[in-house]
Amino acid sequence: MSLKSRRGARSILALASLATAALALSACSPAASGAGGTSITVTASTGTLTENFNPFSPTALPSTNGVIFEPLYWYNAASDEPPTPILATDFSWNDDGTELTVTTREGVKWSDGEDFTAADVAFTYNLVAETPELNTSGSAATAEAIDDTTVVLHFPEPSFMQEPSVLGNRGIVPEHIWKDVADPTTEVNSDAVGTGPFILEEFTAQSYLLEKNDQYWDEGKPAIDKVRFVSLDSADAAAAALIAGNVDWMSSYLPDLEQLLKDHDNLSYVNTPALTTSIFTCSNAELGCTGPQTDPAVRQAIYHAINRDQLNQLAGGGFAGTSSPTMVIPGRDDNWITDPELSTSPSSADVDEASAILDAAGWVTGADGIREKNGERLSLTVQTVSGWSDYISLNDAMSQQLAEVGIELNPVQLAWNEWNNNQMMGTFQLSLDSIGLQPSNNPYFVYNKWYATSQTLPVGESASAGNSSRYSNPVVDDAIHAAAVTIDEATQKAQYATIQAEIARDLPYIPIYVNSMLTEFNTDRATGWPTNDDKFALPATWKNWDNGIVLKELQPAK
Repeated sequence: MSLKSRRGARSILALASLATAALALSACSPAASGAGGTSITVTASTGTLTENFNPFSPTALPSTNGVIFEPLYWYNAASDEPPTPILATDFSWNDDGTELTVTTREGVKWSDGEDFTAADVAFTYNLVAETPELNTSGSAATAEAIDDTTVVLHFPEPSFMQEPSVLGNRGIVPEHIWKDVADPTTEVNSDAVGTGPFILEEFTAQSYLLEKNDQYWDEGKPAIDKVRFVSLDSADAAAAALIAGNVDWMSSYLPDLEQLLKDHDNLSYVNTPALTTSIFTCSNAELGCTGPQTDPAVRQAIYHAINRDQLNQLAGGGFAGTSSPTMVIPGRDDNWITDPELSTSPSSADVDEASAILDAAGWVTGADGIREKNGERLSLTVQTVSGWSDYISLNDAMSQQLAEVGIELNPVQLAWNEWNNNQMMGTFQLSLDSIGLQPSNNPYFVYNKWYATSQTLPVGESASAGNSSRYSNPVVDDAIHAAAVTIDEATQKAQYATIQAEIARDLPYIPIYVNSMLTEFNTDRATGWPTNDDKFALPATWKNWDNGIVLKELQPAK
């Protein structure tokens, strides 16, 4: 979860205090539609909330980007439809892909009443360009406002593939506010001023309240008056709150979901699998990783030794889809998979294949059944977050599966902050996390973020750009760059063929399955939620940009 997508993607609620969570929720339960307007309640996070409405921050609270702040365009992660204009109405590239001219929307006001102009757009991109800590996407765009509705973004080299990231993954901030912010990297932004459909009304460590922005540019929207985001601490608390009608929108893996909802006509759910649950490995000894997982043979053996069908039943509730070693989504992205042999990961374990790989690499079975090599025991620690119940189940099941080939797996559960810090700093051997949900479904964004050398750093330095495995392969780097400077899909596909062959062999991230993404709704107070037949936006509560689209399309229940 990552969310950030990776971080936000993990939607399993932490197993903690049911009593505390229930008490917190009861204190802020939604009011029914009436004189005070329609108010709905949305789950935001787990544990104590930390105030952060900084649209540049990777740890900003859900709803910061998309609900309070808006991008120029919105890319629907649930479909391949063209981008939707938000704060812009048109854009065009020059012939060599070094200039992107954008026409901004007229008639938009900031929530404090000031006019939104192209100068705000130019200020936002220049602020990112001048502040390396904010530039986690690696964009090199600088901007120049030509007039009130025209801004030109300049790139040092052909940058066609930057388009979704630049247009659709950057919240625009007001220059008249942010020009006086002393440090945009640490700003909490308690008095957030945005262009989005809702504005911040109040914040506590248990919840925060947003109210409709009466100056919102999209006429007649939003129709919902208030949205309260709450924190729940346990899966039991989430299920109880949903059944009791205290929560209207949540994204949580709830065991036995269909059974749970069967007698409640006002409750529904959608499943939008888009993230590949994977074993992240600290793979690169040259950048400081230590442990047996730095041996590619060990990673290959794990890939073949796990029984994915069994894992789906034991940990995924049967909702998970098939993964691919190319790290694109089978079915949705078949056009980008270049070798049919790499279309899908094995569904069952191949103990003979895994054992043969380890034998060939010199890993010898010891007296207790665990292999060793040159005095090093094939024992690995895998970390996950306390309360992520499906991932905890995955680790338990994989421990038994990998023992069949002589690999000892030692699961540990950590607080989210410690888990995240270990992964960013490279102080881990194996870690469960997920890959996917980028500005568009073009594989470039997955390959650039998780596999490019430019997106990582040595162990001990934070690889916050994405490549926490510390993977570095010049063949992959060259292919990523070649794909970045063209919009010709045939050329890109040829480069992806090279990348996919390399990463399917090296396996710095070992795919397990495409995890379910379950989102639950209550129609008592609001209607118009996404459905399995109409995924007009990716419905996860934590999904930047899409959550703003969902909220502004809702209607009060009649």
